Amino acid sequence: MVSDSDGERDLRDIPHDGAFDATWSLLREGYEFIPNRCSRLGSDIFRTRLMLRQAVCLQGPDAARFIYESPGLTRRGSMPQTTLRLLQDKGSVQQLDGEAHRHRKGLFIGLLMEPDTVATLEAIFREEWIGRLPEWERREWVSLFDEANLILTRSVCRWAGVPMSDDRFATAALTRMVEYAGHMRPATLSSLWQRRRMEGHVRRCIEQVRKGDLCMGHSLPLRRIADFRDFSGAPLEPDIAAVETINILRPVVAVGRYIAFAALLLHRHPEWHQRFRDGDEKMLEGFAEEVRRISPFFPFVGARAVEEVEWRGYRFPSGQWFLLDLYGTLSDGRFFPRSEDFRPERAISWRDQDCTFIPQGAGSAPTTHRCPGEMITVGLIRQAVRLLCRSMDYNVPRQDLEVRMNRIPALPESGFTISGIKARRLE
Repeated sequence: MVSDSDGERDLRDIPHDGAFDATWSLLREGYEFIPNRCSRLGSDIFRTRLMLRQAVCLQGPDAARFIYESPGLTRRGSMPQTTLRLLQDKGSVQQLDGEAHRHRKGLFIGLLMEPDTVATLEAIFREEWIGRLPEWERREWVSLFDEANLILTRSVCRWAGVPMSDDRFATAALTRMVEYAGHMRPATLSSLWQRRRMEGHVRRCIEQVRKGDLCMGHSLPLRRIADFRDFSGAPLEPDIAAVETINILRPVVAVGRYIAFAALLLHRHPEWHQRFRDGDEKMLEGFAEEVRRISPFFPFVGARAVEEVEWRGYRFPSGQWFLLDLYGTLSDGRFFPRSEDFRPERAISWRDQDCTFIPQGAGSAPTTHRCPGEMITVGLIRQAVRLLCRSMDYNVPRQDLEVRMNRIPALPESGFTISGIKARRLE
């Protein structure tokens, strides 16, 4: 990549991709849209137009630091309305800035980064997985992605204290919030309806907790959200409390995508499967982290300037829209040598909270918009790998394991089918 010289520059000095509007190119290239142009232009920054809106695309640790740590940027107005409403929704912590954001973020830090509560979720997840094995043994084959999502839904609802009479509906609703967030099609509209239905259920649970009609321990996430007082000192509005509860449930179910990729990588690298099967778990966390690095998950994240901001001598006006390339940064050989190789021995970790390893955002989780759920994500991937290798035997039949890079979010085409499943009694 070319280096930037000193001196003040404006948007006209930023390399341009040459397209009048690159929306169709983005849809066609998917995760590779920004990396392809950065490589072609020899720059970590370029400008384009998407959906007839001028966008500045960035990649690399310096860009991640700018997007996540600059006080002149906001997440508000940085994503399409369907994406916002399916993922974070209005009034959520991601839509806040400054002290209000840090105060609300403290709720999530307490819920998602306490080792004891994370260990409890992992134990529930393991119990739910083991409980599914007899059903899997009776079936000719199962889609690991679908089953992992069901297990994760049951696990996180139990852990959070959210009663679910129809866990199949809850699984479908939470899965589709992620599956269709990057699209606008009839299924997107039905997914929005399912989210509203689920929000209504969770809102009623919040109201029941506050009235004392739904009793639970003070440590359960649903109770802690119901009791939480916002920066103004007032309890969260029931609709907002429901939104924030779903913003815990949905990301946990999204880990099912990582679990499918982990199974795919165990299949492609059987030496790691055998190593874990034999009980050598020294590199188990490194394996989980390398799954997060190499697997296409979030392609990019958006931000918008609320005032004039500067990066590497470029000055951007208020209202400028930015896209930070998460996938391209994780695939860049400057930061991850032999980046195309799966190498758990890299010993990368979410604990570093830096701006290079950014599968779920950059910077410090307590003070920036970095996802606070990485401890949970890594723990659940680790547990799933342990269960796949030590608690069951299975076959991987012929199937379509292609990962299409223009499918956002990506997934092995088959969802990773397994057959001939037998529980092992070693543990």
